[in-house]
Amino acid sequence: MSVPPIMSSPIGNFTTPLLILTSAVIAIVTYLIARNMFGNNLQEPPPAPSSIPLIGHAVGLSRSSFNYYTELSKQVDAPIFTVSLPGQKMYIVTKPELIQQAQKQHRTLAFPPIAAKFATTVVGLSKEGQAVLARNVNGDHGDHGLSMETYAAMRAALQPGPALDNMNRAMLAEINKSLNELAPVDNKQQFSMFAWLRDSLTLATTRAIYGPQNPFDDREIRDAFWEFEAGLMQIIVGFLPSITARKPVAARAKVVRAFEEYYNAGGIDEASAYARNRHEVEVNNKFPAEDMARSSVGGTIALLVNTVPAVFWVLLHLHAYPGLLEQIRDEVDACTHTDGMTKTIDMASLKEQCPLLLSAYQEVLRYRAMGASVREVMEDTQLGGFLLKKGAMLQMPSRVIHTDESLWGSTEYNPRRFLESEKKKGRPRDVCFRAFGGGKTLCPGRHFATNEILAVVALWIARFDTRPVSGEWTMPTTAKTNVAAAVMGPDEDVQVEIATRKGMDGVQWAVKLEASDKTFAIVTEDVVGEQE
Repeated sequence: MSVPPIMSSPIGNFTTPLLILTSAVIAIVTYLIARNMFGNNLQEPPPAPSSIPLIGHAVGLSRSSFNYYTELSKQVDAPIFTVSLPGQKMYIVTKPELIQQAQKQHRTLAFPPIAAKFATTVVGLSKEGQAVLARNVNGDHGDHGLSMETYAAMRAALQPGPALDNMNRAMLAEINKSLNELAPVDNKQQFSMFAWLRDSLTLATTRAIYGPQNPFDDREIRDAFWEFEAGLMQIIVGFLPSITARKPVAARAKVVRAFEEYYNAGGIDEASAYARNRHEVEVNNKFPAEDMARSSVGGTIALLVNTVPAVFWVLLHLHAYPGLLEQIRDEVDACTHTDGMTKTIDMASLKEQCPLLLSAYQEVLRYRAMGASVREVMEDTQLGGFLLKKGAMLQMPSRVIHTDESLWGSTEYNPRRFLESEKKKGRPRDVCFRAFGGGKTLCPGRHFATNEILAVVALWIARFDTRPVSGEWTMPTTAKTNVAAAVMGPDEDVQVEIATRKGMDGVQWAVKLEASDKTFAIVTEDVVGEQE
């Protein structure tokens, strides 16, 4: 009998079984990984449809960005669905009732571990710093450790009271100073609105937070920070970011060095309660000095990246929506006290007597917010009758809720949507408004941000007449919005021309903020006083 050549060869006799075995192992491992990432237990939320196997959702996200989950939610008839990405399974919540249930399970559906991982990647914490941050990161063993104590320190400094009032006053003084410098000398002045707001609000906010030795007083540091912020996606997804994201990493290093110099010079001693509280927690937990500086860079992202576009969109919508500017001006004028040639806007009156301004502001956040509350599934968990598997991520995108016509009716911009009178016409419950998240991770800086946004808008429209240089107000596209933002950013700037408002020549402006524990109730938790 003749023997087939491959079997008679010593190499063939050894290699053929090995190749078969290796191929089988690879196939089994590939199947198990794919089943874990892409397969669904029948008890899990239903899978969202994908036109391309395995990578379809990743492609969809890269193309549609923050609109992708909204598009999917219209195709899946369920309050929660599954999206499988390479290396990660996502559960996407689409109904407010289920979001409320998720917020109550903050130990098993946890935010702090995600925040720690994000911070490590974004600001480049050292191994030692990562180890400090990892200790009791989710608070499973009590309220101690860097993670838990930092949250408590921020909430204490940013809740209504003297500490918040002091930061607000410092911020308002800086905003008023910037607007004084903007005021046209020869009646008219042209400039790029978003660029001006970004620079001015960066200064006002950081001076209020970091005090007289503020690192951002240096324009090079401000520019470096925004170059870093623009390259966040490169840092997060890039392989070896020191090479693939060289420019944003170098910009980050410049801001880190500025913060190191700030701390070494004792700048923190004259800073706000917010900054001092955070620093004290880091010192007590023996956080490395360089990581303190890196942490401050990350904290500044939270302070700035949403406030700047929010002011931009409020101003843009106020001017572009027919008749809205005149009505809101009337409200602001009624809250302005005149003493000779000085006009003072009272922030307390602004919140109590300007319902249309407040409604228009909230509606901008509903219309332009695109952030998502994200949780890590720490153990197999039941939510709304569905099984969530350990290791998966849970996302609660605000845009899915904010564009749900079954909740809101027409989702086009409507500045009167949040007036009390609209509640009687079927406006959804306040829990459907998700611009600041909710539950344990409700944005602690919402009151500080609201004061800043309302002050800029009120002072701007009270002082200036503004028109677009192009002759017509148009809304920029938002496809390039940064990954760290919760409010859409414009893809291009708007060129405007301002003139001193008629009858306001020679007027000096001031902003008044009395000590008060009263705040504008912008979310449900502000009304009921609970953060579950």
